Amino acid sequence: MYNTSVNQYLREHIRTVMDWPAPGVQFRDITPLLQDAKVFRVLIDAFVHRYMDPALRPDVVAGLDARGFIIGSVIAYELGVGFVPIRKKGKLPFTTVEETYELEYGSATVELHVDAVKVGHRVLLIDDLIATGGTMMAGKKLLEKLGAEVMEGAAIVDLPELGGSAKLRANGLPLFTLVDFEGM
Repeated sequence: MYNTSVNQYLREHIRTVMDWPAPGVQFRDITPLLQDAKVFRVLIDAFVHRYMDPALRPDVVAGLDARGFIIGSVIAYELGVGFVPIRKKGKLPFTTVEETYELEYGSATVELHVDAVKVGHRVLLIDDLIATGGTMMAGKKLLEKLGAEVMEGAAIVDLPELGGSAKLRANGLPLFTLVDFEGM
């Protein structure tokens, strides 16, 4: 976790939408963090300040489709490193590697261009939220297939009750999150 006052400030700007997309679900909506210029800057700065540390500085930032693109590309820009998108299957135009993972209701596949990273690249893997951890784990596997080292996974929100962050850590991925929300 990050500075408590920053965490609380960001938490106050995350909207909870009840019963969406299904009854009983509390959806954590990050769009208010993006809509307000000051809040968006606080959000991005929280990540950038962490990853400017030479020990944590990545060679490239990889963002997961689609909200990971929004924050990941800005963080990469601020750090002066490249950005690579990990997309849903069928969205990338060049030769790709793919990874399929299980969802609560089926499966999904993500892809990455074969030339997105180089062997030995230190990669920051970023998304907006960690729920079951499936998407981030698939992204980690893709990057490792190409010989990169995923130095850390990062997200704005962690939903620890869904078990994703514990699963990711158990599989050797250090995580950094700004806000934890208990309850689904």
